[in-house]
Amino acid sequence: MDPVVIPILVAALVVVFLVAATVRIVPQARRYNIERFGRYRRTLQPGLNFVLPVADRVNTKLDVREQVYSSDPKPVITEDNLVVNIDTVLYYQITDPRAAAYEVADYLQAIDQLTVTTLRNVIGSMDLEATLTSREEINARLRAVLDDATGKWGIRVNRVEIKAIDPPNTIKEAMEKQMRAERDKRAAILHAEGERQAKILTAEGTKQKDILEAQGTQQAMILRADGESKAVELVFQAVHRNNADAKVLAYKYLETLPHLAQSDNNTFWVIPGELTEAIRTVTTAFGDQSAGTGLSAAEREDVAADVADSDKDGVGAPEIEPNSTLALDAVAAADEAAKQAAAAVSDAKAEAEAAGETRLPGRR
Repeated sequence: MDPVVIPILVAALVVVFLVAATVRIVPQARRYNIERFGRYRRTLQPGLNFVLPVADRVNTKLDVREQVYSSDPKPVITEDNLVVNIDTVLYYQITDPRAAAYEVADYLQAIDQLTVTTLRNVIGSMDLEATLTSREEINARLRAVLDDATGKWGIRVNRVEIKAIDPPNTIKEAMEKQMRAERDKRAAILHAEGERQAKILTAEGTKQKDILEAQGTQQAMILRADGESKAVELVFQAVHRNNADAKVLAYKYLETLPHLAQSDNNTFWVIPGELTEAIRTVTTAFGDQSAGTGLSAAEREDVAADVADSDKDGVGAPEIEPNSTLALDAVAAADEAAKQAAAAVSDAKAEAEAAGETRLPGRR
């Protein structure tokens, strides 16, 4: 080998070594701490950087992205002397690479121990129920303490979360029984409330039904009474327009008497005292037809006087024997009155129908 080539190769190797030792390429989101002769010199930023070979060296390489640290479950005693295991999750970010490398030896261990001590101080002032229901408060207090303590280490704690709180098994069983009892209680209350609402609604429905039925009955009675009143008014007007005499009125009076005995509950019925007046009216009205019966006017007056005397004594009207002459007169008078009453009623109905037909177009 040529003696000249060897020095050239050695010089080339030295140049390559010096260039490699001088150039430092830092990736994004990384920071390199540079020491010169064992003393902190500077922190290299992402990109191409130059350092003195042999004199400068990289001490630590740090990741400045937000990182997650999950600690192991730690036993903590509550205020009511119950041991619970609490597992936490920590979100942190390195803001000062120099402080993170030189202010604390192991920042992760320091953060872990600080979290445990802070948890014991916070949980020690709470009972189990408050511990289980106050996670937001515990997280806020942990974050405040950790952020204040880790600030000088060049670390910012962004968030602290309690991942799990595990009470003893006996406490878990007691809590399950309590929750089951609470659920049964709420179910019983809801069931009773539902039954109460159902009964109230049923009672309201029954009440509304009774009210509506009563109102319907009332309206029906009013309409029925109104109809009967109008019918009676029409009949009354028709009778007066036809100028009904005493014969028709007396016959209608006698015609009403048999209806008194049509009820099943009546075992006897009393003839009213006005019967004698009706008979007297009928016999007087049809006196010309009763002349052929064999009774004179004086005899008829004597019979009517006897009936009147019996009414005054309070005994009532005497019974009419079927074979008596008075009965024959009454039957004849009643027949004649029936004929005239039927004719009067037919005329009244015709006039009532005519009056109704003339009123209907006006009402429309």
